[in-house]
Amino acid sequence: MVPEIRDLADEYVSYIRLEKNYSSYTVAEYEKDLQGFFAFLEHEHINDLDEVDYAVARLYVTRLYDRMFARTTISRKISSIRSFYKFANARYGIQDQAFRLLYHPKKEERLPAFFYEQELEKLFEVTIGEDHRSLRDRALLELLYATGIRVGELVSIEVKDVDHYLGIVKVMGKGRRERFVPYGSFADEALERYLEASRPRLMKEKKHSMLFVNLRGDPLTARGVRYILNDLMERAALHTKITPHMIRHTFATHLLGAGADLRTVQELLGHRHLSSTQVYTHITNEHLRQTYLQTHPRA
Repeated sequence: MVPEIRDLADEYVSYIRLEKNYSSYTVAEYEKDLQGFFAFLEHEHINDLDEVDYAVARLYVTRLYDRMFARTTISRKISSIRSFYKFANARYGIQDQAFRLLYHPKKEERLPAFFYEQELEKLFEVTIGEDHRSLRDRALLELLYATGIRVGELVSIEVKDVDHYLGIVKVMGKGRRERFVPYGSFADEALERYLEASRPRLMKEKKHSMLFVNLRGDPLTARGVRYILNDLMERAALHTKITPHMIRHTFATHLLGAGADLRTVQELLGHRHLSSTQVYTHITNEHLRQTYLQTHPRA
């Protein structure tokens, strides 16, 4: 017996969380995409998933364009719903052709944003200080830039995952793939000062093993990291929007710009496919082109 749409959605969400080991962020995004799709079905007076044919699927995508969603967002929503229908087909025989036949919209050619070294230096300058907050923010920023890890990987690091002797940190990447990432002397010094002088006092009576903590001593969340970085941007008077991923883009761009090979950067970033890393070569190539145009006498 096929369950109600909402019950089937709950079953699917449990499946991707527990069996597929999707991150909490990815699960939340998929769940949000499904809720939006169900709201569309309700508006169109469609009560059965089998009633959704190709024409209905196309209408849904058209409505997304009407609401001015970015192509990348629409593409993700199609993937979310396609995955849901594939699950429903495998479990209950519900037809999944409607979204299987849809083409993903072509992505905009948008290069990842990154910091130039002078901009990054301004961020580091505002973390200088001996107070607990400054020591923590310095260690956090140094580790992000030294390793290029994702924010979800950063907030999952435990104290025992940091090897100060070898200068490496163990992180858990996408798909529960574990990897070891090296970091340099700047990050090592910042981490040691944070662990010795700041973290124990921020922790107070709290008992947990997570590396980074908030000002109450609780484990730092991804949202907390974004708040810290935005605060640093305001204090550094850098008039641009910052995300933790922007530090990751900066890490990769600076390595490739200094001559690192693509395969090494792929391993450091934890990318499964080389194509995910190749986007950074476009950034470095564009930077070389702009430098050439500005400096060559006959450019």
